[in-house]
Formats: sequence, structure tokens, C-alpha cells
Amino acid sequence: MIKNLLKDQQNYNVKSIVKLIIIMVVLAITALVTFLGLPLSKVVGYYDIEPVTSSIHYGLDLTGGVYVVLEAAEEDMATGDAVERSITIIRERIDSLGVKEPTITKQGSNRIRISIPDIANQEEALDIIGRTAQLTFLAPDRSVILTGKDVVDAKGVYQQTSAGVNQPVVSLSFSPEGTKLFAEATQKYYGQIIAINLDGKDISTPKVNAVITNGQAVIEGMASLEEASKIAMLIKGGALPVTLTPVEIRTIGPTLGQNAFSSSMFAAGIGIMLIFIFMIVLYKVPGFVSCLGLIIYTLITLFILAAMKVTLTLPGIAGIILSIGMAVDANVIIFERIREEIMLGKSILLSIKIGFQRAMTTILDSNITTMIAGLVLFVVGTGTVKGFALTLMIGIVVSMFTAVLVTRQLLKLVYSTGILATPKYYGAKETKA
Repeated sequence: MIKNLLKDQQNYNVKSIVKLIIIMVVLAITALVTFLGLPLSKVVGYYDIEPVTSSIHYGLDLTGGVYVVLEAAEEDMATGDAVERSITIIRERIDSLGVKEPTITKQGSNRIRISIPDIANQEEALDIIGRTAQLTFLAPDRSVILTGKDVVDAKGVYQQTSAGVNQPVVSLSFSPEGTKLFAEATQKYYGQIIAINLDGKDISTPKVNAVITNGQAVIEGMASLEEASKIAMLIKGGALPVTLTPVEIRTIGPTLGQNAFSSSMFAAGIGIMLIFIFMIVLYKVPGFVSCLGLIIYTLITLFILAAMKVTLTLPGIAGIILSIGMAVDANVIIFERIREEIMLGKSILLSIKIGFQRAMTTILDSNITTMIAGLVLFVVGTGTVKGFALTLMIGIVVSMFTAVLVTRQLLKLVYSTGILATPKYYGAKETKA
């Protein structure tokens, strides 16, 4: 029962109405630009504003790609940094493919986990990652002349022949020790073949046409610059300090990843729409204000993910959706408190103030405990578990900001307009005393 309900002033406040309209217009424009971008090239030249969503990096479960786990034999773990040095070499090799945002991490004491999202040529990636790059230069009798550690640089270039024709070759540079060994080998095996062997497989078998003493050599006979560049990349990768064996290899096609992403976005959109309808029907004006707060929450979260260059995966999306649920839960607690205060006969403005104050302890407790759980997952977890924990923690911080601060200010602004200043607009039914 509402007894002795204090009459709230019904005069319309034009200034508050204008502020509310401006906020809603700015919010609508920001949302459109965030998701759709803004083509300014037709107006101011060639400058466009890209959608924020295009600046977010997506994991291989959303865009497709390659996932590999490599394991080093225990007998090769002589030095503590063997796996770390292997990671560095593998990263350089993958970077040469032009792949954006590969994830290469140590797993346990002797494993390396590699995720390469959005890669077009997956077979080539598997071929390069799967090889351990135990590189050797072999004499005709298959004895080792020198190893990959003696190679300083290797690259695919065009070289002009005596006939004036440009042909693709692999250009090699050796270290001082490698220069000495290679000079001795080219003199000893002049006119014969020195094989370049990678992980037990000859990747090139050039014939020695000159004695090379300056540490600079070229490998001829390449069919294309692409082939020369690939062989150069493999040579430059050098020899890994340990032998790595692939223990798990998975490929996810871009179509499957895109379908997963589209399905996730569709499900999230339907869920958010149902939340909007529920909040507006049940709580009227506060419910509408909470919807505006959730839109602001989504925009802020997307900007943070883009700024931090977070690689978003399906578990990461789950973390965001979970934090949205927590934000809605906080709003429900607050609005129930407000409705209770109105039913007790207090004014709407006073009920808003008391409702937020009394709900704060409950909201803080639930969010702090979830934040602790997310922090533990982030510290001890690996891979997608870390992604889930990170997006969850980001979402909790942003949801606290929007559910408590933004929603409260918007609710006060809506009330101050004077248009919706009666209890029925706040989920409370006014009855006669």
C-alpha cells in the first residue's frame, strides 16, 4: 500500500528534456559508428572511420586457423631456457608468414601451444610449424658440414644472370665460424652437391659452382621467388635447441569459425533483446534506463577490447555475456529496492537515492567474489580459459560502472524532466489510501 505518498512536482523541466534527447542521440550515433563505421571519404577525402569491431582480434575458433601442440623430449631438456628459445625461433618463423596475432605459449615444462587464427594457407602453416627445423648442411657422403646456427641471414631475392635475366635465388650469409667451414667445404666439394637438410628432409640440393670464402652464397634453381622465400625462411629459422614432436594438430576452417561467430552473435542479440523487453515491461522507466546503461556497457567493453588488442574467442564472448547478466542482476536488485521504497510512501527521488544505497552492499559482494574467481582463472588458467577470465573481469568492472553510476544519473535525469514522475512509471501501483 502506498500511504501518504509525497506528491512529486509535475512541472516539465525543458533543460532536462533537452539533455536527455542529446544523450540519446549521441548514444545512437556512437552505437551506429561503433558497429557500422563511418565512410567519410566521400566528404573529406580518403579518411574513413572503421567499425570498432573490425579492430578486435578474433581467435581461431571464430575465424578458423591452425592449432598445434609441440612436445620436447625429456632428454633434450638439458637447459632451462630450451623451450623459451624454441618459442622465439617458432615465432620468427610464423611471423614470416604474415600472420596477425599468433598465440605461442609454453604449456607445462616441455610443451609449446600454438594458435594461428585467420590463416589462408593452413597446409603450409602445418608444414612449417610441424618441422622442428633441425637444419644441417650435408656433404656428398652425408656428413655434417655446418648447422643452422652458423647461418646469419637468408632471404629470397632476384639475381641477374650473365644473360641479363633476373632469376629467383636464396641469398645466404654465414657467421665467421660458418664462413670458415663453408669455404673449406666448397673447396673440398667443388663441382659436387651440398645438401641443405631440414629435419631429415633435403629442402635444397645446390651444386657447388665456386669456392666461396666471403661468407656470402646463393642457391640457384628456384622455380619462383615464393619458393626461394620459403626456403630462405626455413633456413633462417635455424636449428631449434630441442627436438619438438607434434602431439596435437587441429585445423578449423574459416566457414566453421564464421558460422560459430555468427551463431554466437545471433544468440547474444536475441538474449539481449529479451532482457530489454523483460526490464521495460517489469520496471517501466528504470527498465528503459537500464537498457541505455547496457548499450553504454557494450560500447565501453568493445572499445576496451580493441584498445587492449584482446584476442576474442568463444569463451571470451561467454565471459562478456555473463558480465551482462551480472549487470542486469545488479539493476534488478536496485529497482526492487526503489519500488519497495515507493510502496512505503516515499517520494520517487528519495526512493531512487535510498534504493541505490541499500542495494550497493549486495552488488559489491557478488561482483567482488566473481572478480576473485576470474583473477584465479586468469593466473592459473591457459589459453581460452585466460580469455574467458579476462573478458569476465573487464565486463565486471564496466558493468559496475554502468549499473551503479551511469544508470543512477540517467534515472535522476529522466525523473527531473517531469514527464515520468508518477509511481506507475517506476513499477509501483498507486492505490488509494
